Amino acid sequence: MSLPRDIQGQCLCGAVTAKAMISNPILRACHCDMCRQHTSAMFMSLAVDVGTLELDGPVTTFRSSDWAERGFCGTCGSTLFYATVHDGARHPAAGLFADIDDVPLKLEFFSDMCPAGYALRGDHRRLTTDQTIAMFTSSEGD
Repeated sequence: MSLPRDIQGQCLCGAVTAKAMISNPILRACHCDMCRQHTSAMFMSLAVDVGTLELDGPVTTFRSSDWAERGFCGTCGSTLFYATVHDGARHPAAGLFADIDDVPLKLEFFSDMCPAGYALRGDHRRLTTDQTIAMFTSSEGD
């Protein structure tokens, strides 16, 4: 894989298009209650370069907590992103992008909340609820 690279994608109906650049492509899975309610599974995000995600089309947002909002297509309802309000960082849904089959899963959030049927294989970092909360309340990054 040549890095950095531009990637493009779209929601299920194609009304929202997405563009971003990836230099350190990794997948992240979140098993928190809100992500599971929003997606009916875990939320899989793709790490993109800060400030490069561009979305065009009927993007709708929902403020899901004091610190976060979730984006979805206003036409088909496809999940587009999870965003932290304090810094405006948007973490796009991995499913938007068709050309990322070479990107490895590196991190699971709220792994202790993962239902048995959702268990992911592989050797990657798994953070419990306490570790996830500590990560987002300190200066530690992924």
